[in-house]
Amino acid sequence: MDELHYAGLVEIGDLIAARKVSSVEVTRHQLARCDALGHLNAFITLTADLALAQAETADREIAVSKRRSVLHGVPIALKDLYDLGGTPTTAGMPHRRDAIASSNATVTQRLIDAGAVILGKTCLTEGAYAEHRAPYGTPVNPWNADRWCGASSSGSAVGVAAGMFFAGLATETGGSIRIPSAMNGVTGFKPTWGRVSRAGIYELAGSLDHAGPIARSAADAAAVLGIIAGRDPADPTSSRQPVADYLAEAGKSLHGVRIGIDMAFSEGGTDPEHVAAMLAAADLLRERGAELIDISMPDSSQIIWDWFDVCAAQNALVNGPIIDAAPDALGSSLTELVARGRALKGADYQMVINRRDAFRGDLEALFADIDLVLSPAMAFTPPTHAMMENFTDDLISGIHRFTCPFTMSGHPVLSMPGGIHSDGMPINLQLIGPMFGEAILARAGMAFQSATQWHRRHPQLFS
Repeated sequence: MDELHYAGLVEIGDLIAARKVSSVEVTRHQLARCDALGHLNAFITLTADLALAQAETADREIAVSKRRSVLHGVPIALKDLYDLGGTPTTAGMPHRRDAIASSNATVTQRLIDAGAVILGKTCLTEGAYAEHRAPYGTPVNPWNADRWCGASSSGSAVGVAAGMFFAGLATETGGSIRIPSAMNGVTGFKPTWGRVSRAGIYELAGSLDHAGPIARSAADAAAVLGIIAGRDPADPTSSRQPVADYLAEAGKSLHGVRIGIDMAFSEGGTDPEHVAAMLAAADLLRERGAELIDISMPDSSQIIWDWFDVCAAQNALVNGPIIDAAPDALGSSLTELVARGRALKGADYQMVINRRDAFRGDLEALFADIDLVLSPAMAFTPPTHAMMENFTDDLISGIHRFTCPFTMSGHPVLSMPGGIHSDGMPINLQLIGPMFGEAILARAGMAFQSATQWHRRHPQLFS
């Protein structure tokens, strides 16, 4: 059992299904690891009793050949934005410490119906925005405690990287699946907006919020996404597009897959080692059969900053009433965001929306001639905490340049490990797909990871 915690989700699911190890054994092992690594602060709430009860049920069902899915009996965790009936949904907000959910979010229920074991609710920034707040604290990057762990879905990424659970459910509004994934050297899958129901998930900005998985590999993330995706009557913005069998893309050839690269987009202001990792990935994908094509990405320089206005205006509807009722209820970051949203003039907001729509259309038009875009996931390795306390425009741009444009456009993106920097920290790269192109993203991601070992690297402290 010593290395069980670093097994893949699909792998551990198959072992449980073959009864080579029981779900109860795995769950006890993971709970012990969560306890031993409590100093990483990945969790707000552990649901040990629930997890063990679900594991016992899974073992009984599997014993009589009633396997529900590849997730049956596998321990995972939920970002504490997802409702789990009978437990608090804090959203990282101090005033919601006792906000007990009366029912499950749609995604939560789909995971439970698939037989997943819910270990608990993971730590995040307040309201899924920028600031970790007491009493919850800040998760610790397991690669280096002096480095930033990422914002919003921080606990989910830290827990996956440290072997505490096999997948963490996350959300992304400006980059909060991909940024923590990159900071912690794991795989994050942001689906197309509307691909996954947002019902029962605390909102940051409705037209930007995406729900998706963080896991150790593209296959594991694809397995989770295949279960949680699909139309939900409780979320009228959820898509009716059919959900593919993403895991079935494993082993498929990349012959005929056209991958676009814009070197100007990728290189400008990006650490050279990140660019080198992307180019190495491009060479490998070409060896696997893909065709590489030079492209020109639509200009996204203003989109990065427009994102703040869209997020602010929409969040003012969510958290404005909280401030009206109790002016000191929220931290400075969320309070400033609401103020920005309330100060924004309607005509100015419409100009932002017009630019967003134009960028989305121009980006989607690229996919008439290509199937995917390859780029770095971040411009640099995780900043130090001191750097994050002295935020500059260059730092904001470096964090959001490769993320915000694609939350604004709603396109699906797969972020995955592609190297180790000379400073010892992980390097991630990303593939961007056309609307509802999750299947081809999964195929390319699994092809890349079948030929590399970057996603199997773990923090030295916990190896």
